[in-house]
Amino acid sequence: MEEKITIDYAGRPLTISTDLLAKQADGSVLAQYGDTVVLVTAVGDKKETERDFLPLTVNYQEMSYAAGRFPGGFIKREGRPSDRETLTSRLIDRSLRPMFPKGFNREIQVIATVLSADQENDPGILSIIGASCALMLSWIPFHGPIGGVKVGRKDGRFIINPTIAELEESDMDIVVSGTKDGIVMVEGAAKFASGEDLIEAIHFAHSHLEPLIECQEILCKKKGKEKMVFVPKEPPQGLKEEIKGEIEKELIESFSIQGKLARAERLNEIYTRLVGSREGIEEQTIKDIYEEITREILRGQLLSTGKRIDGRSPEDIRNISCAVGILPRTHGSALFTRGETQALAVTTFGTSEDEQKVESLQTGESFKTFLVHYNFPPFSVGEIAPLRAPSRREIGHGNLAERALSPILPDKKDFPYTIRIVSEILESNGSSSMATVCGGCLSLMDAGVPIKEPVAGIAMGLVKDEDREIILSDIIGDEDHLGDMDFKVAGSRNGITAIQMDIKVKGITKEIMSKAVMQGQRGINTILDIMAQTLSKPRESLSPYAPRMFTMQINPEKIRDVIGPGGKVIRGIIEQTGVKIDIEDSGMVTIASPDEESAAKAIEIIKKLTKEVEVGETYLGKVKKVIDAGVVVDILPGVDGFVHISQLSDGYIKKTSDVVKEGDEILVKVVEVEPNGRIRLSRKAVLKEQQKKTGEHRNQ
Repeated sequence: MEEKITIDYAGRPLTISTDLLAKQADGSVLAQYGDTVVLVTAVGDKKETERDFLPLTVNYQEMSYAAGRFPGGFIKREGRPSDRETLTSRLIDRSLRPMFPKGFNREIQVIATVLSADQENDPGILSIIGASCALMLSWIPFHGPIGGVKVGRKDGRFIINPTIAELEESDMDIVVSGTKDGIVMVEGAAKFASGEDLIEAIHFAHSHLEPLIECQEILCKKKGKEKMVFVPKEPPQGLKEEIKGEIEKELIESFSIQGKLARAERLNEIYTRLVGSREGIEEQTIKDIYEEITREILRGQLLSTGKRIDGRSPEDIRNISCAVGILPRTHGSALFTRGETQALAVTTFGTSEDEQKVESLQTGESFKTFLVHYNFPPFSVGEIAPLRAPSRREIGHGNLAERALSPILPDKKDFPYTIRIVSEILESNGSSSMATVCGGCLSLMDAGVPIKEPVAGIAMGLVKDEDREIILSDIIGDEDHLGDMDFKVAGSRNGITAIQMDIKVKGITKEIMSKAVMQGQRGINTILDIMAQTLSKPRESLSPYAPRMFTMQINPEKIRDVIGPGGKVIRGIIEQTGVKIDIEDSGMVTIASPDEESAAKAIEIIKKLTKEVEVGETYLGKVKKVIDAGVVVDILPGVDGFVHISQLSDGYIKKTSDVVKEGDEILVKVVEVEPNGRIRLSRKAVLKEQQKKTGEHRNQ
């Protein structure tokens, strides 16, 4: 029998129910917020795997029928996940993964299916809550529940779960998930928010998680299955101490090796010898002990001495080098190297034809004019792997960099290009996504994009025990692995534009997070100083290989005059000049051309087609029709006016045809534009002006 709980949350009803749908899943929840409905299921395999990690798979899928639409494309069926679906799957995964017991390696799959979307409430946030509840209801051991919220800020006021309309006017878009006791995950963007405001937003979000957690607890008390008791395997007594005594000195010596690959090779030698000398003991047991010892030694050394693996102090940043304009035929390029992490960022300009069409249940169909794509080839870490479609990680890192860079872009009306940045990671040892932000910014400036201000990014870490903590700037891969927090922050000197935080332990206080943000901002300023030594401002001109884009505004009522019947007129302009023309409903005309001369020619033609009639102006018109009362004269393309017989000459006229005939070109002056749009013209006024000028000339 269905069991449901409904609460009022941020001014809207939130309902979580179970035992109605998908009852063969280990845990199943129907979550509804407003008219947005998501079905979330959790299924676990009761057999152990041989994997040394948690094989958790999270799939978030948006069904087009949820918003009363057909899927786009030829097949008319949902296909590969969209970037939004992939990014939301990552948000759910990052919220759930830290909550499973250490050593649990049974396969788990969580599927969140959007069944109804009201275009107001984010189904992704609802999916985090539903996934937590589905796992809580199942037999699967899970240290939840967790809640998830989105925070916006409008007019200085924080908003929990802002609607789509509210989010458009918000200067923050932050997702926070966590337990009653602490924050687990943070992801979001801001428009140059201060560090203090960002921390306030995160803790404001955390303070609103409790009702979401409590309703899950109530539902689980009524309908939850008995949990599996998971007891991690314990190694033979004394084995850890024995191994530590054997390898501790060698490990400490190995940690002092500067190069990542050389250090990894030496550590692998120690591990391989260790496995070979322990017959009869499972390799997984030895591996677990080895990693635990390694972690303890590294953390202990760091906390006691303040010195890191590569000899740096906590706030030191690795050596940075920058180069721009290194690729001769691209529109913009930059190489950013920080320690053993290297990103090659390339900027390309396109026209409106290159915009990316995006279909979303929330916003419907829209078009993106800024794209950041991140590629992580296996050679960047000295490995061999097949090249396939972009992974979830690549999509996620590209999106993070895109969020960081978007706020610095100029308005479209000022710079009407579609912009694409591709970041090729050539080496990786810590925070290649933040290297993408730095390289991407330099690449934009090298391409001549008039950015508002430069941005940079840095990855921060934390190592903490009961009494001590150390915040690390610019972490490398080993520090990410051994640390208690992975915190990526990007921004300018004036504020933060993007943030991503994964917290691995409880007890991260507001004060610790504030210190990390402030230290991160200092690191960003240092990196910006180094970047400025290479390129301090955008180039004043574009690459000669970039298309030239020009915009002009016309009266929307004149759009049909530029397009012409069946597109005849605009096709003629394109054929005559070789340009590309895009006209928006607002009357904004964008012209893309390989050179300025062709664009100028197209602009002149469009100006003539859309020129407005002005009272008092003189025009050379062509007589279109002759009647007894006067003549009809074309003064502009598609625009004609009437000259009364009394205004054809400065003398008496018996018949109109005595003065003009059809096809004649005559100068006429606009006397009046009547409310109904009829234009009154005068040839007589022009003749009098000419006579006056002639008389003045004779008197001189």
